[in-house]
Amino acid sequence: MLNTTSHLLRRSAQGLAVALGLLASAGLTEALAGTTYPLTLENCGSKVVIDHAPKRVVSIGQAQTEILYALGLGDRVVASALWFGPVAKPYETVNAGVKRLADNDPSFEAVVGQEPDLVVAMYEWHIGPNGIVGKRERFDAVKVPVYVSPTDCVGKDNSGAGDGVRTQMYSTELLYRNILEYGAIFDVSDRAEALVARLKAREAEAARTVATLNGKDVSMALWFSSKEIKGDAFLAGKNGVPAYVMEQLGIRNIITTQEEWPLVGWETIAANDPDVLVLVKMDRRRFPADDIDAKLAFLKTDPVASQLSAVKNGRIVIVDVAATRPGMDTVDGLEAIATAVQGFGLVH
Repeated sequence: MLNTTSHLLRRSAQGLAVALGLLASAGLTEALAGTTYPLTLENCGSKVVIDHAPKRVVSIGQAQTEILYALGLGDRVVASALWFGPVAKPYETVNAGVKRLADNDPSFEAVVGQEPDLVVAMYEWHIGPNGIVGKRERFDAVKVPVYVSPTDCVGKDNSGAGDGVRTQMYSTELLYRNILEYGAIFDVSDRAEALVARLKAREAEAARTVATLNGKDVSMALWFSSKEIKGDAFLAGKNGVPAYVMEQLGIRNIITTQEEWPLVGWETIAANDPDVLVLVKMDRRRFPADDIDAKLAFLKTDPVASQLSAVKNGRIVIVDVAATRPGMDTVDGLEAIATAVQGFGLVH
């Protein structure tokens, strides 16, 4: 327990130093006492200038939308898009009054048609070098500032196709930076600091309760989805959000590639035979294996997957998709997986 907690404290201290350095470099330390506009900050390699506290925001990405709600900014959100599941219960009322442009990807025209004074995005594959909603230059041309979550660009290469490659392990310190920067942008830094403090306390508590897992060499794979139910599986890469959760729990990810969600054949998965298999549940239906029931049926009937130790011994954990994305729900996933794995009684 001491080792894990100390490890987290070290990471938190290091991350805080980095975050403060980034804030200082962006001139945001002054914002802690109240934002002075225009506010200029670095965001995913671009300079963003905010002339005033935004009043009409389009949010592309459930995690970003829920962060804005958590900061009490729901009245500034005029439209949203990209939903993987139901909105978190505390935000149901405010979300009911916000227009939903699309469950998945909105068009550029639909976004700018809301006359936003800020567009925020969860992923660079929506707004970025290969943005399917639009590149930053296209938003610049219509004078709409764009903010993309640093959780998807710091320590990550999104220059290629797909979900990108994480060159560094994800850390919740990036999420906290995201929240603090929203605090500066919207001049609600006191709320942002309070929210970060609450999340850090929960993360530290979750780590403390699972410290007994350290040293047991428990292995794990997390199956997000598959383009075809019998095809290769999208598993969590070695540096993404699920990998971060596994690291905090002292669990070994069987995947060692830097791709965010590499496609992996079931023969390869069987060769590594994880102790625990985590399945992601979501409302999205882009691929057949988005359906949790389809995942479970496949595991029971496929001649290779059904022979995995995790399947034969019932060591399967189902988590909500929110736990796998870079948002406030990461701590929920950490708590859920820790509780389940402890119940399996794995000892090596």
